[in-house]
Amino acid sequence: MYGPIVMLAVNVAVALVFAAGYATIALSGQGQRTVLWFGGSYLLGAVSPVADVLIAAGAPAAPLEALGYTTFLTALLSIAIGFAIYTRRPPPWREALAILGGGLVLRIAIWSFRDGSFAYGIAYQMPFALASLLVLRSVWLGSRGWPLHGAAVAVSGLLFVHFLLKPFFYSILGGGGRLESYTHTAYAAVSQAATGILMLASGVVLMVLVAQRAILESETASETDALSGLANRRGFDRRACRALARAEASGARVSVVLFDLDHFKAINDRFGHDAGDKVIARFAALLHDAAPAAAVVGRLGGEEFAMLLEGTGLEGARLHAEAIRVQTAEDAGDDRPAVTVSGGVAERRAGEPLADLMRRADKATYRAKAAGRNAIHVSPPPAPALRLVGSEPSAPSRV
Repeated sequence: MYGPIVMLAVNVAVALVFAAGYATIALSGQGQRTVLWFGGSYLLGAVSPVADVLIAAGAPAAPLEALGYTTFLTALLSIAIGFAIYTRRPPPWREALAILGGGLVLRIAIWSFRDGSFAYGIAYQMPFALASLLVLRSVWLGSRGWPLHGAAVAVSGLLFVHFLLKPFFYSILGGGGRLESYTHTAYAAVSQAATGILMLASGVVLMVLVAQRAILESETASETDALSGLANRRGFDRRACRALARAEASGARVSVVLFDLDHFKAINDRFGHDAGDKVIARFAALLHDAAPAAAVVGRLGGEEFAMLLEGTGLEGARLHAEAIRVQTAEDAGDDRPAVTVSGGVAERRAGEPLADLMRRADKATYRAKAAGRNAIHVSPPPAPALRLVGSEPSAPSRV
């Protein structure tokens, strides 16, 4: 029967393609090195079908059977560990080692009892079922709610169910009494086809997840200012526009503060650009730490910074800005000159676009600098909504 042999060959090819793909992604950048776990898992997974093909070709069965069993079980456990590392969670080392050790002991115990029975199938497949359950657990805990994570959970669950059902198919279809006859059974065809489809689905989902994260990290890097670690102008505008859209929908107040370091050009001219860079980095750290957690903070360019505050009116934003101004003036270091900052505050008017809001905050900043610097000025507050005479609600009538 050549069907099982063909499926084994296909599974080997698929595993090697995914292993090469993950290795390529891992080598593309330092931030993708954890993807090597997935590549290594599929490389190990390719050993098992190769061993089965060699056994069918007449190679010594016992050592190849042991090799295939061990590498495939290790491959499943490696996916569980790799996904935990990839999602920055503690790897399940202890559970993986327990499953691997227990699986090897169980395999040795049933080595001479290959009889095609349901009990043998249960004993053989149980370590693989537990390993796939560990994969499901890692994927579940590492899920971030994205649709692709849901797909990863679903595929991992199917893989677990697959290994639970294999003993039933083994006893019904017959797995062959000897290792050499396995590849000529109907069970081998069904088993390899189902395993191949699920491993292919797992590989595709993981590959798309990896690609999605690479795209997001690339986008984040393109929107981050390298010196300050804050969002650059592009990143700030994008996040600020999202905040304005949320405020428009909820009716929340939004305010913007612009900061401009005083006499920054003189600092560069007198102390050098290295000192200027330290001033920028230090103020960025101070701003990041002092800003509320939900604030959008960015470096717009040069010595200019911005902070957008959701759910905050003009007075609240001014108090935040004053606290940062005072802290900046009091902060000094041996490796950098003292510096002060001027700022402008503006609260968004109804329907006002981001560009107009920023423009008013910039004008307020200019007034603060013109008045002597080291100060915070505010833009005129939004005008209260006009009400027509007689439009006040009447008192409820008494019956």
